[in-house]
Amino acid sequence: MRIPEFKLERYFAKWEFRAPYLLCSSDIEGWRMSDLLALADADARERWEQLTLGYTETPGLPALREEIAGLYPGVRPEQVLTFAGAQEAIFVLVNVLLGAGDHAVVTWPGYQSLYEVARATGADVTLLRLREEDGWRLDLAELERALRPDTKLLVVNFPHNPTGALPDADTWRRLLALAEERGVYVLSDEVYRLMEYDARDTLPAAVELSERGVSLGVMSKTFALAGLRVGWLACRDAGILSRCAAYKDYTTISNSAPSEVLALVALRARERVLARSRALVSDNLAHVEGFFARHSEHFGWVRPRAGSVAFPRLKSDVPVATFCERLVEQEGVLLLPGDVYDFPGNHFRLGLGRTNLPDALVRLERFCNTFFQR
Repeated sequence: MRIPEFKLERYFAKWEFRAPYLLCSSDIEGWRMSDLLALADADARERWEQLTLGYTETPGLPALREEIAGLYPGVRPEQVLTFAGAQEAIFVLVNVLLGAGDHAVVTWPGYQSLYEVARATGADVTLLRLREEDGWRLDLAELERALRPDTKLLVVNFPHNPTGALPDADTWRRLLALAEERGVYVLSDEVYRLMEYDARDTLPAAVELSERGVSLGVMSKTFALAGLRVGWLACRDAGILSRCAAYKDYTTISNSAPSEVLALVALRARERVLARSRALVSDNLAHVEGFFARHSEHFGWVRPRAGSVAFPRLKSDVPVATFCERLVEQEGVLLLPGDVYDFPGNHFRLGLGRTNLPDALVRLERFCNTFFQR
């Protein structure tokens, strides 16, 4: 396999552990181990205390798969397969579904692996562009035009990274119906699901609505446990899951035993875990809205509807990559330039999930007050 360098991850490799203020992180501030364990019920506490560090079951801890299935009405534990993070799940499913002669349609901008892994299989990929002038709205007519007789996979990501976009329920159902009609599988990246700012906007998972819908989840984003490296696919097509399980024998084989138990703790206490994530993002969103109101002459943005990221635009002739580099060097505040998505328009990703966001905004504002006076 030949695959291009992952630009976003290489950017983070350079700055993530050097910059004190990660104002572009896609995840939510991680839980402390002691705080998470304090949420454990009696069964999970015993599992933790009696844990032995041997191999785990390839599909995932049965109790964990049961909790994951509970996120999707009508889905059974055997219709869930766990992975070492969402990245492995993407890699495995796309390699199982696609190859030379196949075609995929992928929403863009987006996480690079969602389209580059498809290209690396030999498949042809069409990027379905979301547009700021449309409020980052998915255009179903444009999607329908992008589908071809050889289209095998549609990859969508809602709530969307990096824009925070979210389709309405009717558009979402029509998208899945269109895929069903065309015999196209849908990989639905739902890692920010349950982080809608208005709970009434929460969409049914793809796996709930379609036999061809495959829902991707992870503990990293909504559940604020990126360090566990636990992700999953939920799918009602037993054949697809079986092929993914067989492919996984060539990647990680099985998950980390401690991570599985800690993920179980979090999912059993998910209402408290979700409340923490939602409160943090809600508070930070208010700070960010104030910042953009004060600096509307220098920045444009579409307020996100869900998740913990947004995709503002720098209104300047200065390339956004230059702006971001000067900012991190002078103030220690890291933003993610839209260049890493190969997306035009001087956009940058801003993260809403870190506890030090108010301090980071103070530093960003101080930087802007001098930068724009030059």
